[in-house]
Amino acid sequence: MCDQEDAQDKRPVELGDVFRMHRESYCKNNTLTPEQHKVINAICNCRTSVLGGHVEQCDNCDNICVSYNSCRNRHCPKCQSLKTAKWLEDRQKELLPIPYFHVVFTLPHELNTLVLYNKKELYSCLMQAVWETIKTFGEDPKRLNGLMGMIAILHTWSQNLLDHNHVHCIVAGGALVDGNRWQPSKPDYLFPVKAMSIVFRGIFISGLRDLYDKNRLKIPSDPNLETSLSIGENFETLLDNLMKKQWVVYSKHPFVGPKKLLDYLGRYVNKIAISNYRILSCDEKSVKFKWRDYSDNNTVKVMTLKPEEFIRRFLMHVVPTGFMRVRFFGFLGNACKKKNVATIRKLLSYEPTEEKQKKDMRMLMLELTGNDITLCPKCKIGHFYTIQAMPNKLVNVIPDTS
Repeated sequence: MCDQEDAQDKRPVELGDVFRMHRESYCKNNTLTPEQHKVINAICNCRTSVLGGHVEQCDNCDNICVSYNSCRNRHCPKCQSLKTAKWLEDRQKELLPIPYFHVVFTLPHELNTLVLYNKKELYSCLMQAVWETIKTFGEDPKRLNGLMGMIAILHTWSQNLLDHNHVHCIVAGGALVDGNRWQPSKPDYLFPVKAMSIVFRGIFISGLRDLYDKNRLKIPSDPNLETSLSIGENFETLLDNLMKKQWVVYSKHPFVGPKKLLDYLGRYVNKIAISNYRILSCDEKSVKFKWRDYSDNNTVKVMTLKPEEFIRRFLMHVVPTGFMRVRFFGFLGNACKKKNVATIRKLLSYEPTEEKQKKDMRMLMLELTGNDITLCPKCKIGHFYTIQAMPNKLVNVIPDTS
């Protein structure tokens, strides 16, 4: 008989192990938001007997295995695979026979502290500024003169877990003109990045100033903070410095075919600050993890942090409750997506191959990871089926499924 909890000593260290070992001391010495408390509890309880589970038996060798339920929290490194697989299946139904461009918009690090104090407001401001930039260029009569379509994915971290607020965009290579004509982009070029950078900077700073004028920003006044703003003059100085700075916008060549696009989306859409495979060790004094140093020719290095600092960095990236990190804009907007995609396909004389069978969880996971989650690890022939349910030990606790 196999048991997930009994097997913990045999597996590599995970994020949940770090929290289980150090959360008590961290929570005692630091002030946490309700969202951060919820994330820690969810990750600690994920796939343990606390959340209940089920007993499974192999239909070939009668091997019995106990599987515990997932927390389904969007910050948990164990709980993103199935969610990603289902999301990709939906995107597969919306693909168009056109190039898709990958564009990345990054906020200057001078804004990091202000963002931490105003996550919901400034994440939203960032996402909207990104879309307004793409929309502005798409509507330009000298360019595509129509409505663009875009998927935006917010990431807030760098490889070393420090704040690095940026948005990955998948932009359709063309625009819908007047709702009845398709205007394609150039096959290997979308818009000039330097011009996009200038427009993006202006739109975001305008939105930032508007939030400040409406007293919707929390201004940190701690002199020890990297960006300390206690009076209006300091805020104006910040805006002036931001306007003088060159903002980073990066545009890659379009994806080669829909499979490459879906592979990319699978890696990025539900990505969190750190995956379990990157964590190498954890003890009373330190946490070691792998990270990629992009400033040093993408060299993979090992970073050692005190547990408290590791947890602090991870918790910086907990997003506000209800905030949507993945958003759809333009002709891919949720309210009109189905109609617009059908219109564009008709204009392009494209009829996609319909899936005859709806994929179950096993098929989705097999396609995404290459692993059959129902295959018996003992005989490697039979498949598990549930013979008994195990109750959740938590009462009146609803997992974060946002």
